[in-house]
Amino acid sequence: MNDALIQAQDLSRSYRTGREQISVLRGLSLDLRRGEAVAVIGPSGSGKSTLLNLLNGLLAPDSGQLRLFGRDRSQLNDDDWAELRRTRIATLFQDGNLIPTLTVARNIVFRAGLAGLQEHDGEILLERLGIADTAHRYPDQLSGGQRQRAALACAFVMRPELILADEPTGSLDYATAKRVAPLFFDAIRERALGALIVTHNPELAQRCDQVLELREGALRPWDSALSS
Repeated sequence: MNDALIQAQDLSRSYRTGREQISVLRGLSLDLRRGEAVAVIGPSGSGKSTLLNLLNGLLAPDSGQLRLFGRDRSQLNDDDWAELRRTRIATLFQDGNLIPTLTVARNIVFRAGLAGLQEHDGEILLERLGIADTAHRYPDQLSGGQRQRAALACAFVMRPELILADEPTGSLDYATAKRVAPLFFDAIRERALGALIVTHNPELAQRCDQVLELREGALRPWDSALSS
């Protein structure tokens, strides 16, 4: 099995606003392997969400090379990307991306079904995340922290190979985040996943194998001394 999940070299992406062309990513390179967690930090507007959307196929780079699971991006069409997002790539957005008309339990069943799984460990995940009592509630009946933990359960229940997470503990209070973070990283190790985690939380970042800073459109090793 190829351990390389993401191999990105010199990725660039820009947007046009009126007559102005705004360059967001410039020559960005990244490698991520199975069982590895990489944190990406950087100020708002630095391109972190753009990076996540390039890696899950919702955006295309203007230039550069990108390989996922050993396949070149040029070999992937829209159906291929949709299949990867159903079965191999779990993206955790800050808003939780739960289906509002389904209970938490039904969201989990739906997510597992999309991945082609008839059996799943959703109940165990909810128990470990401390929200087993929310299984029959709808997303609008949950607090922000409960929604975020339910989204984590939906991500892990599909048994992905790659997790792309945007502030996975951002809606949690300090005590809950301290309890949930070890479960998140334990699952990464136990299941040999790869995880790219966008976060402003230095404690969460420092639990990762690498901490990279997105600055001036490129990723660089984070120097905590310069940030303190």
